Amino acid sequence: MTMSAPASASGAANCFWSALGHESRSVPQTVEHDHQISALAGDLTAPGEVGAGSVRWLTPGVGGVGAASFFSDAGHEITTAMLPSFLTGTLHAGAGALGLIEGASDALIGVSKLAGGPLADDPSMRARLARGGYLGTAVLGGAIGLTVAVWQVAILRAGSWVARGLRSPSRDALLASLAPPTGYGKAYGLERAGDNLGALVGPLLAAVLVAVVGVRETLLLAAVPGVFAAVAITLAAREARRAVAAPVGRRRLRLNLTELRAAGLARTLVPVALFECGNIATTLLILRATDLLHANGRDLTAATSLAILIYAGHNAVAAAVSLAGGALVDRVGPRPVFAAGAAVYIAAYAVLAAGSGVWPVLAVAFALAGTGIGLAETAESTLVAGALPDRLRGSGFGLLGVVQAGGDFVSSAVVGLLWATISPAVGFGYAAVWMAASLVAATITARPAR
Repeated sequence: MTMSAPASASGAANCFWSALGHESRSVPQTVEHDHQISALAGDLTAPGEVGAGSVRWLTPGVGGVGAASFFSDAGHEITTAMLPSFLTGTLHAGAGALGLIEGASDALIGVSKLAGGPLADDPSMRARLARGGYLGTAVLGGAIGLTVAVWQVAILRAGSWVARGLRSPSRDALLASLAPPTGYGKAYGLERAGDNLGALVGPLLAAVLVAVVGVRETLLLAAVPGVFAAVAITLAAREARRAVAAPVGRRRLRLNLTELRAAGLARTLVPVALFECGNIATTLLILRATDLLHANGRDLTAATSLAILIYAGHNAVAAAVSLAGGALVDRVGPRPVFAAGAAVYIAAYAVLAAGSGVWPVLAVAFALAGTGIGLAETAESTLVAGALPDRLRGSGFGLLGVVQAGGDFVSSAVVGLLWATISPAVGFGYAAVWMAASLVAATITARPAR
């Protein structure tokens, strides 16, 4: 069963797309056509265009997924920006409480993505999982503004991240069913661009709202963008219902590792796992910039403000590169684009390890990191979508989520330890080695052109 958006919302969306010159139509795909998509996986991972321009990729459904990512991440980043001051200033908790809450939430999102993967293999469940996940993220995150105790914040924050993880495989599988194989790169690039733009807009909205209405009210209002995200994903799911044939008979929802391995997912995920082991949290990048700017003569407040501004530039670059990188993926294949992302990260880490406190140099390093993540994340999603048939894509995206979450956790933990015990330069050098390994692995595992 799929959920339908209100008729008025659907009419508004159709009018919007008509004004842009896009037809409000779906890309017809059947189960038989899905096997053709799987057969094209080799072409997606090899250089050369595959029937470019034969089918329109930017449908209302693809746009709806991109809008959902933008609105949801904007609301999520409002909550994230306000959480430290709410815990310490309003609830009088310490930094340790914030660390425990965020650490537990990061661990839960990987587990929930793995759980949501097999559920997303069933096309009839994707709409409910996606809409429920977006709505749950918004409601649970906004409800933090009503809490009066730290344990209440912990439960709501964890629940919000679980909902966020459960919905992700369904969203990515929906997107693969909405876009033609030759447009996967652009479609996933649009989704990543929406996410990065939300990460840019969210903190800016938080800064304005907290000055106007206060901390608690800002947290409550963070739910509003999430509601818009739920509406947008509902419209996208309705188009996907027409694009994919319903499964015949009853299906067992389980993580079928044997079929995933036979489809070549392990080979696809090897360079991704190596990349994620070097993909450290952006909070460490901000901390490095703050320390260097402070050491260069600025007071701590000015250094922190400038570091956050430089980080906003990182998100803007990542959004732009996601769009451009998606188009490049459709032309040359995802593996060269992924390898380019790893190479750019090596350059970013080299600049940060060098330790310059000059802000333009740091801005270049953050722009390089934004370029790297914009290229790599778009390529990762395209690799999984192209390697698997529709009936396995949910599980594939669930495993991708686990690899990303686990690698990010390990990389940030190890770099943080090396930072504290030896030096920041050693920590960034360690991360750069993993990026170099992923670049080599992407080259070795590339399939020959057919």
